[in-house]
Amino acid sequence: MSMSFDEAVRLTEILMGFAFVQQSLEHLSPKHNEYFIFLPRFILSICLITGFQTSIVLYTLFLIALFQLKRFQGPYNGGSDRMSLLILSCMCLAHLAPTPYWQEIAMGYLALQLVLSYFISGWVKIVNPEWRSGRALCDVFQFSAYPVSESLRAWHQSPKLLSIASWWVMLFELLFPFSLISSYTLTIALIITASFHFANACFFGLNRFFWIWLSAYPSIIWFQGRIF
Repeated sequence: MSMSFDEAVRLTEILMGFAFVQQSLEHLSPKHNEYFIFLPRFILSICLITGFQTSIVLYTLFLIALFQLKRFQGPYNGGSDRMSLLILSCMCLAHLAPTPYWQEIAMGYLALQLVLSYFISGWVKIVNPEWRSGRALCDVFQFSAYPVSESLRAWHQSPKLLSIASWWVMLFELLFPFSLISSYTLTIALIITASFHFANACFFGLNRFFWIWLSAYPSIIWFQGRIF
């Protein structure tokens, strides 16, 4: 699996556009009063997917993102909003950069941040005694505020199973940087992480994480081929 720089940039823009469409649709309902932010964001995201005036669209989306930070006093949806702003910033820099060298720096930075997102997540978990014992994952199923079905909540009654699952998640996240060794190992790792995000979207309603994290995958595919 390999990808050229231009292919990685364009695929990132398309996937990010789909992620932004999904995020914007959440606010285009009568119970929300943010049409003035999210309707233009929705339209611009469609333009980004189609490739219409890509540079101008990216810069405008970045300005809207800055306004969102002021309007909601920070990334109101946590990690998914931070990743959204990171990818958008890197794409803007990839278009603004005066030379191919600095364009690759912007894309490489995004790839490294993706690697760190998994590694740091694993590190934070493994230094936590409740994650090492499986208690944290039990609590996720038992007390989660997310729309978990009753059958899934019953999993908290299987502490041994959840302890094994906790260790699998922690070790995989910590070992994720080693997936860059070859395109084969990276392909397997990205399939696993995509499946993990998809499961979280199905079980806990964390659909934002699935789409926006997938948007960063082209950068790491390109990066792996670039350095090895």
